[in-house]
Amino acid sequence: MSENNGYNLHQNARLSCAPMMDWTDRHCRYLHRLMSRHTLLYTEMVTAPALVRGGALHLLQFNSEEHPVALQLGGADPAELAKAARLGQDAGYDEINLNVGCPSDRVQSGTFGAVLMKTPALVAECCAAMRAAVDVEVTVKCRIGVDDQVPQDVLPEFLSQVSAAGISRFAVHARKAWLKGLSPKENRDIPPLDYERVKRLKQQFPDLHIGINGGVKDLDTALDLLSAGLDSVMVGRAAYQDPWMLSQVDARLFGATDQAPQQTRHEVIEAFLPYVDEQRSAGVPLHAMTRHILGLFNSQPGARLWRRYISENAPNKTAGVEVLRQALAFVSVEDVTGTDATKAG
Repeated sequence: MSENNGYNLHQNARLSCAPMMDWTDRHCRYLHRLMSRHTLLYTEMVTAPALVRGGALHLLQFNSEEHPVALQLGGADPAELAKAARLGQDAGYDEINLNVGCPSDRVQSGTFGAVLMKTPALVAECCAAMRAAVDVEVTVKCRIGVDDQVPQDVLPEFLSQVSAAGISRFAVHARKAWLKGLSPKENRDIPPLDYERVKRLKQQFPDLHIGINGGVKDLDTALDLLSAGLDSVMVGRAAYQDPWMLSQVDARLFGATDQAPQQTRHEVIEAFLPYVDEQRSAGVPLHAMTRHILGLFNSQPGARLWRRYISENAPNKTAGVEVLRQALAFVSVEDVTGTDATKAG
């Protein structure tokens, strides 16, 4: 059982928000934490070379309110990843995750990400080096295979080798990644989902924590996957595009009996305003934060006006919290926590 910085991460990972490039930055994570106390949050991928060679330590910046929060690293050099993992631990992250799932061109050119599915021995070496460098848990996010690999052959062997290096928790994207011929965006949709393959993987490795990722659009689906024997579910685009789904997570997936942090979407924005004001004072552009809240009122009366007003006014250099206060006038106040939150699109 993993207990890092006072958090039981194997429990928090029951529902997590996936690392998503250009999306899950610190402003996004702060917003998500306003709706769920227990969900495990992940950073965007940060490359080990950027930290170790480039000294880009600003990429590790986060807010204390985000805990429990995990840092995802990209890399393929064991020594460099070990140094980057240590920097992540020193910055205060609760978990270090190795990216073995991203099919981005940026990732392939650096010989890391999903292409590492082809070299499980190297992944094991990287993980062993990272584990030796830090006290927090090291985990792996991977695919079921890449290109012409046969998942039922390569995936068990991948887990066998990497778990032998001490990794006990995996998040498996239930799609193959096609490294040639498909764009990163197409790789999120075109390769078919194979949830059954990941379920069988859990049966093969009952002592490992096996989480699933890919195409999970609502909490009902997440609960079904957990009921099927999987240990955790990682949601991505659904939680970003319709973040209000997170307001139901603590009660439905973690069994929390206390009230959600914020009871309405309006309360979420009111709780977000002091943070926005503080960040604006520090020079952060308003649109860097408001881009994450555009989907908060999805399916609600006035949602289109909410999005339009923010999109048109937030980019102004002098724009501040008044833009959000004015945008709130376009959407009605809910009487109770939205029951539609379980159906994220």
